[in-house]
Amino acid sequence: MSRREQIRRLGFYLFASIIAFFNLMPFFWMVSTSLKARGALLVLPVQWIPSPVSFDAYERLFSLFPFGRAIFNSLFVASATTAIVVLSSSMAAYVFAKIPFRGRDTLFTLFLMTMMIPGQVTMIPNFLVLRYLGLLNSFLGILAPSVFNAFAVFLLRQNMRGIPDALSEAALIDGAGYAAIYVRIIVPLSKPVLSALSVITFMGAWNDYLWPLIVLTDRAKMTLPVGLSLLNTQYGNQYNLLMAGGLISMLPILILYFFAQKHFEQGLSIGGIKG
Repeated sequence: MSRREQIRRLGFYLFASIIAFFNLMPFFWMVSTSLKARGALLVLPVQWIPSPVSFDAYERLFSLFPFGRAIFNSLFVASATTAIVVLSSSMAAYVFAKIPFRGRDTLFTLFLMTMMIPGQVTMIPNFLVLRYLGLLNSFLGILAPSVFNAFAVFLLRQNMRGIPDALSEAALIDGAGYAAIYVRIIVPLSKPVLSALSVITFMGAWNDYLWPLIVLTDRAKMTLPVGLSLLNTQYGNQYNLLMAGGLISMLPILILYFFAQKHFEQGLSIGGIKG
């Protein structure tokens, strides 16, 4: 490697390290603040390493507020939403990608046009439908709109179009039906993009604030983002308590991404370029 190439690479790593440092500073500050006693929060200069380390904020978080219940509710809603989106979208994408019928492309185009409608526009109609069906203040009311996800169908369809039709045709000749082909051929070959979609959907459902706030009125059913907003209202001046809650809310996403990182990156790289 030439000296010029070494200097260029060193400069790149130095620049990337500086950017990473400034991006990680808020996270380090969050961790540090959550481990401080209340009296050490406003000490100047800022103590990046708490002295002494205190876990009082985490203990008070679960004693002053139903935080454990909010975490469970968010885990349930995010997991159920992910399962519904992956199942319904993969089945729809399989139909649009592999099963020919008259008007298929036109119907798919119309379906994609719904992506141009902002979610805020459909909230009031969805709310009125849920009220008519008696699904307000229920987890089913939160989960119902996730059955239709145009972005997920588009992402999966692009990947499924790259699966050779010869596999499906051979299975049909052997007597397999469309359901068997979907389960035994399409889904196994789509695992990377399904993993990527699962991570994206889980993150979106986990961080969703406005829709659960609109649908749910019972405090025992509130999700974590709604709980954090109430925590900020009641204990807005106790920054260690707020940072402890924010840090706990990040852990499931970090754990999920850590285990699904390989499939997530692979799924994103192949999901949007095929077809």
